[in-house]
Order: sequence, then structure tokens, then C-alpha cells
Amino acid sequence: MPSDQELFAKGLATYQKVVGHNYMAHREVYEVLRGVLQAEAPDGFAFLDLACGAATGSADALKGTQIGRYVGVDISGPSLDVAGDALKDLGCPVDLRQQDFVETIDAWNEPVDVVWIGQSLHHLRAPQKPGFMRRVRAALARGGLFLIWEPTCFDGEDREDWLERFHRLRPEWSGVSDEEFAAFETHCRASDYAETASAWLGFGREAGFARAQELLTAPNGLARVYRFGV
Repeated sequence: MPSDQELFAKGLATYQKVVGHNYMAHREVYEVLRGVLQAEAPDGFAFLDLACGAATGSADALKGTQIGRYVGVDISGPSLDVAGDALKDLGCPVDLRQQDFVETIDAWNEPVDVVWIGQSLHHLRAPQKPGFMRRVRAALARGGLFLIWEPTCFDGEDREDWLERFHRLRPEWSGVSDEEFAAFETHCRASDYAETASAWLGFGREAGFARAQELLTAPNGLARVYRFGV
């Protein structure tokens, strides 16, 4: 049996291929995040990166901003080891915590200026999402921002429709093997609960956010970026 480290290395290598080919629109997504931070985040802002993984996208988005503190949370220790290297040049204190992102927010007790979660909030079922977002809102300082990047159904679609759209992308993901694509698809079927754009925005309003807007739709239409303000 392969070791946990070998499985992580294999998964990371596949993920790096997907990022390198921009199959999930990482470049566009993190450019949007960077633009929001430059335009709206206060000087010395505290940034909470939930389910940060290897944090390479966040590191690129944050370079050159006025960030004062970075907190990254992920359940994977090996991912945080990679993140530590990616974030070393930020020029601010970096705090990496091996925790579940839901448990982190449940216990959070200090104000932050920006909370970001990408491709992870959709792991919660619909009834759990507004409550989680409500707790994020409570963690934000005055004028704080909450940004998410999550799988999104078209109006009238359900989860199976979204999964079928993902399946049809196989010809476009020519840079990964059938085995690697199958691993992504297996993960989606086991863990991904996409919502419509109106549902994502509605969850934010239900959580008490005064502003809720869509900022970006990925070129393949599978995911979108949303911004919520207190």
C-alpha cells in the first residue's frame, strides 16, 4: 500500500498539472481576489485563508499588498508544509494551523479583515452553509470582506447536472491522464455540493451580509467567485 506521503505527493502533482494548465481558472480567480484586496482591504489587513491547501494561489494574490497578518488553516499537514514555503516572502507574520475549517470558524474569537475560502465551502450540505457564513460574518471586523470561489449550478440544474457537466470536460483536460481525471471526478461525486448563484448569494444575505455579489464566472462555467460585505 502507498504511504500517506506518497498519496499526497501524487495528488499534489495532479493538482499542479490542473493549476498549470489553468483548467479551473486559477489565474482569473486569484487575479480577482488580488484586485479586491488592493482596492478594498485596509492597510495592515488580517487575512484568514480557510482550507488553504498549499496556498500557492493565495501567496501570488497577496504579494505586494498591504497585508499585515496571514492565517492559513487546512486539515492536511503535508499541504501546510508546502504552504509554508509558498508564503515565506509575504513580509508579514504567517500562522499556519492544522485544523478543520468549520471547527476553526466555530471557535474563532478575534476580528479579521478578510476571510477567503476557495473550492471547499461546497463540501457542506445546503442547510449548513448559511450557519457557517453567519459565523464568518461574526469574525469579521467592521468593513470586513468574505470571498468565496465555489462550484455553481446553472439555474434549473441540480447536483447531478453539474457533475455531468464536469464529466463532459474530460476532452478539455488533455494534460492529465484518465486515472488523474477519474480521481478528480470521484472526489466531486463524493464531496461536492454545488449551488446555484442565487442560492450562494441568498446564503450570504441569510447570514446577515449587507452586500452580496457575483464577481467572476469561470470560463468553463463550473464555478464562480462571490463577494460578501458587512
